Amino acid sequence: MTMVKTIEPAAEVLLKKAAQDNVETVFDRYEAQQPQCGFGSLGICCRHCIQGPCRIDPFGNGPRAGICGATAEVIVTRNLLRQVAAGTAAHVDHAYEAVEALELAAEGKIDYEIADEKKLLAIAQTLGLETDGKDKKELAMAVVEAAYQDFGNHTGKPIRWLTANVPQERLAVWESLGILPRNPDREIREALHQTTMGMDADPVNLVLATAKQGLVDGYSGLILGTDIQDILFGTPMPVVTEANLGVLQKDKVNIIVHGHVPLLSEKIVYWARELEDEAKAQGSQGIQVAGICCTGNEVLMRQGVPLATNYLAQELAIVTGAVDVMVVDVQCIMPSLARVAACYHTELITTSPIVKIPGATHVSFSLENADEAAREIVRKAIANFAKRDENKVQIPDYKAKVVAGFSVEAIVEALAKLNGEDPLKPLVDNIANGNIVGVVATVGCNNAKIT
Repeated sequence: MTMVKTIEPAAEVLLKKAAQDNVETVFDRYEAQQPQCGFGSLGICCRHCIQGPCRIDPFGNGPRAGICGATAEVIVTRNLLRQVAAGTAAHVDHAYEAVEALELAAEGKIDYEIADEKKLLAIAQTLGLETDGKDKKELAMAVVEAAYQDFGNHTGKPIRWLTANVPQERLAVWESLGILPRNPDREIREALHQTTMGMDADPVNLVLATAKQGLVDGYSGLILGTDIQDILFGTPMPVVTEANLGVLQKDKVNIIVHGHVPLLSEKIVYWARELEDEAKAQGSQGIQVAGICCTGNEVLMRQGVPLATNYLAQELAIVTGAVDVMVVDVQCIMPSLARVAACYHTELITTSPIVKIPGATHVSFSLENADEAAREIVRKAIANFAKRDENKVQIPDYKAKVVAGFSVEAIVEALAKLNGEDPLKPLVDNIANGNIVGVVATVGCNNAKIT
């Protein structure tokens, strides 16, 4: 059976072009993997120790336990916990880097400003910190210290970023289940310990540990990272821009920022604007920055930078033949990008010491050399513009206006126009009376397997 690849017209155009250019995409690799391993898909394959890999027969005719005696339920829940711990580690590491940036900014050691003093004050008050008489740098350092205390927490008390942000009844439930996280790094380490061979064999206990990882991810990863980045770059407010691959421009230097961390992408946007004249001197009409994935969303909602596409079509952006540089930081970056870029003039640039790809150029990015690295990357894009093969350029004529930047603060501010004293009351009332069925958060990348 042939997989239906896409119903999105811009991607459909470029999938045909990729086939003509003999460029392999994620869709081709997905089809080449069929049929995928049924044991792996069901989570009943274990390779946690050198006795394996072990697998359970889902039909009951073969092995019902691994060599160590682990049942299907243990193998599935152990695999799930380890997978969630890995994802948690990624978000927590991201948030920690943002805390380091705020610390250095408050100390005046790096060229990043504290953009949102109102958010800084609100977070400090939420954490119960003393705010009277403190300037923004002193207050920022107090917030930084509170974050570092979570990472260095050896008291057994719950993570402060969690206890400061959730209702007491939720805390009581999580405490009764024994899943209140302490030190985020300790919880991730413990999960790896818990899932090694000869450790936890209780599926319920493993599921509860997975829920604990979710709390670590949420409060020491996502919320912590969001809070700190809002302080540094500003809390998003509604902004109108465009999205889809048609935002790339044939007569401009096209730079794509891809990954997750705005510490880099904010600097790319700044230097693209600063070096506009250099780009024009090389025969272009200027510089167009566009985003992919979360770092694209960061500069979309704060800077109005258009969004080129999503995770699944990241290769197709290069297939346009119009991307002069794609610069990546961390997470959601397909290793295939270097092979796709080799078919065109595009220069793929990695920047993180933990993300290197054979065939890509590496420009080392750190908080201390942020401006130098961003300036170098933008100038590489300007130089690469002249290397374009016009016969390979095809930018789909598809883009749409989008409104983004709906932070919690933006939503509350809008609702306050209905009820200034209790902004959430109209929303809560309409959920209670059934006019609004509920509130849903859809989070995560699209992928080739599940549409």
